[in-house]
Amino acid sequence: MEKRTVYMRENPLTALGKKLMVGDQAPDFKLVNTDLNTKTLADYKEGVKLISVVPSLDTGVCDRQTRRFNEEISALKGATVITVSVDLPFAQKRWCGNAGLDAAITLSDHRDVSFGKAYGVLIEELRLLARAVFVLDEDNKITYVEYLEEMTEHPDYDKALEALRALV
Repeated sequence: MEKRTVYMRENPLTALGKKLMVGDQAPDFKLVNTDLNTKTLADYKEGVKLISVVPSLDTGVCDRQTRRFNEEISALKGATVITVSVDLPFAQKRWCGNAGLDAAITLSDHRDVSFGKAYGVLIEELRLLARAVFVLDEDNKITYVEYLEEMTEHPDYDKALEALRALV
């Protein structure tokens, strides 16, 4: 399995899995939603998708990232935001309720971190996911990708949203 260095507050950590590139087909996944049902990429057939990967919804940057993408994309027809973390589904559901984002799609990779490995975002030492953003077209081909090296930094919201808007 490929490894690369990422940082949390400038402390080096190991991210596992191959980095995906623009033009790659997005790997399928089996994640758990807030109702404890298994969801796959095929469950989100309609339209384009932005997959927002966060270490934990209960941190400031992750909270802001999830709110921003959900607020900005809610007005776009044919676009879906999927937030992925290893937070337990119960914690994701609580966070969504507290944030007033009851319609947000949050999926958990807590069972086997297979999403983290397939998308190249599993932090080996912490069993958390490294921050990343993927934009997928209707055929689940990656049209935009951003892997952040420093987990405490925000993604480039404008570039990700521009990539998504170009598809709708």
